[in-house]
Amino acid sequence: MSLTSLKTALKKAATPQRAKVSQRFFKTGKGQYGEGDVFIGITVPEMRKIAHTFKSLSLPEIKQLLESPIHEERFIALEILVYQFDHQKERQKEIYQFYLKNTNRINNWDLVDTSAEYIVGAYLKDKDTSILTKLANSSSIWERRIAIVSTFNFIKNNQFQETLKIATLLLKDNHDLIHKAVGWMLREIGKRDQNTLKTFLKQHHNTMPRTMLRYAIERFPKDEREQYMK
Repeated sequence: MSLTSLKTALKKAATPQRAKVSQRFFKTGKGQYGEGDVFIGITVPEMRKIAHTFKSLSLPEIKQLLESPIHEERFIALEILVYQFDHQKERQKEIYQFYLKNTNRINNWDLVDTSAEYIVGAYLKDKDTSILTKLANSSSIWERRIAIVSTFNFIKNNQFQETLKIATLLLKDNHDLIHKAVGWMLREIGKRDQNTLKTFLKQHHNTMPRTMLRYAIERFPKDEREQYMK
């Protein structure tokens, strides 16, 4: 399957109406976080289906997709990378390094969320994780989001310290998308170990961003949520 065939399949699946909805949803207007991003209007299930069909693309071809101004092409590139990482164990280091070299093209929250935990998190689960600290201190919102979302892989294995470490580094972040991502990861810890979450909240709930806190306590009883928000 060639790159040309993939782009032909994308054009057939595209719908202008959905493209307009996506452009609004992903904040592509001037001054917004997704400014200038281009959508052609394809559903996530359809993109994943196309990605599976073209899962054997080479890294140079995947790089071409990642460099595309079209959001859906970048999404499919990442879906293919995730598939190859999972099914080609001997290439995991190569794919991980490729991913980190191209973070400037992983430039919207859905692109991060569909890939970071499955490549960066999966690769680092038994290795030095200092790269996450570096990413968390990046000037790029997307690298900071990669840092925290990558730790979802650890959370799923009941390893919480890396998430708590990165969450602490991001407590004073000024972007809503980081507040939401950190709150989401904290909530996932709470699903598995509420005591660990409450210990973290006891230390930080008075100073953490309200959106972050609201996401973190979403599964708490109403009266307890209200108490924290006060």
